[in-house]
Amino acid sequence: MTGRHTILLLLAWLLAPQLNAQEKNFSYNNMDSWVQRDIKESRLIGGETKTVWEVGAPAHLTKAEAWKQGDSPWETSSIYAHVMGIDKVSSTVFPEKRGDGYCARLETRLEEVYVFGFIHVTALATGSLFTGRLIEPIQSINDPMQKMSQGVPFTKKLKAVKFDYKAKTGGKRIKASALSKVDVEGKNAAEVSVSLQKRWEDKDGNIKSKRIATAYIRITESTKDWVNGYTLDLHYGDITRQPFYKNYMKLNYEGYPQYALNSKGEMRFVDEIGWGDENDQPTHIVVRFAAGYGGAYVGAVGDCLWIDNVEFIEK
Repeated sequence: MTGRHTILLLLAWLLAPQLNAQEKNFSYNNMDSWVQRDIKESRLIGGETKTVWEVGAPAHLTKAEAWKQGDSPWETSSIYAHVMGIDKVSSTVFPEKRGDGYCARLETRLEEVYVFGFIHVTALATGSLFTGRLIEPIQSINDPMQKMSQGVPFTKKLKAVKFDYKAKTGGKRIKASALSKVDVEGKNAAEVSVSLQKRWEDKDGNIKSKRIATAYIRITESTKDWVNGYTLDLHYGDITRQPFYKNYMKLNYEGYPQYALNSKGEMRFVDEIGWGDENDQPTHIVVRFAAGYGGAYVGAVGDCLWIDNVEFIEK
């Protein structure tokens, strides 16, 4: 063996743990495995113990501390916040019994907090389940999208994403944040979006990407029963001339900006600089199920989206 071969093998051995650390276990797609996090809120706001649920290897945690995500690709919109010394929990995603297993219930809730017993603070939280991670503890209500690192490493080319769903939607939309609450035009709809991206970093750590494939649906009607095996097709390349194209499917959609951690652990905007096609190799998948649409703090209180048995269908 030459010296060059020895160096290459040593490099491969050194890099292997880092590559393996990026891999995610998509067997959690059946929504049957959950982590229970019981967190006691600060006495100043009532001191109740509340539960945050995460999709992942079964565990029961009882400390007010940041979530250390394991091998699951899924993250929820439920959060543990620590703002100005106050511990607060917001729960919007829950396991719900379904047959012999469980599904995920994504629910839009209005969080109302009384500080010192009389200062009334509200925030609307839309239930969502996405691939990526949430950076806890949340320390500010400003720019919530920048607390979400969206997307996980993924190199397969998909034909479609299949899943079971049930929806309670069409409610009156509001926007509620801090001390304000206002009505928003239009009825609520649930959203499901999937994109395959090819990402890279420039010399300054900025994240660039090409959108290789896109899938999107807004669920505007409530369902009485489960819709099983719904298939959402992925469309490759530039979709702007397709008959199904809507403005909210465009690159860098303002209503839902994407951020992710770069190789230095810094949160950066994921800049979709153009459309890819079937000849491009994906590096990441971004999947999002949500009980509402319209950006941060917008939704319809009580609207829900239930999700189960997510399956990736390869080309």
